[in-house]
Amino acid sequence: MGRARRVSHRFVEHIPGSLEDGVVYVSIEYGTAVHKCCCGCGEEVVTPLSPTDWKLIYDGETVSLSPSIGNWSFKCQSHYWIIQNRVGWARKWSAEEIREGRDADLHRKRQYYADGDAGASYLPGFFDDAFTDDDQE
Repeated sequence: MGRARRVSHRFVEHIPGSLEDGVVYVSIEYGTAVHKCCCGCGEEVVTPLSPTDWKLIYDGETVSLSPSIGNWSFKCQSHYWIIQNRVGWARKWSAEEIREGRDADLHRKRQYYADGDAGASYLPGFFDDAFTDDDQE
């Protein structure tokens, strides 16, 4: 398999021991999505689903993962997006960009978990007008 342009998805309880090329396996129960690297190298890519890792969007027909998938620990160092079952290839990052990206991820995680109301800090200001302490049902 060469570089993938599209993937399909399967919702599963448990990730299978043998992964098919071009399939994103999603386990809601275990909060993870797993697939073989879209470059074709065969490496297993694990994307934990959480407020500080990846987000999964399922629109009833396709899946999207955000942010991009940077396989910096793999020999291929592939970098791509999965949006509506399509694979969008990003440019290769330099070693400095990878380090800065990892540092930024760590900083966001620390900030998120240090905040008493972790969910509110993830999208600062976005929901300010939607929720107030007066809202009680």
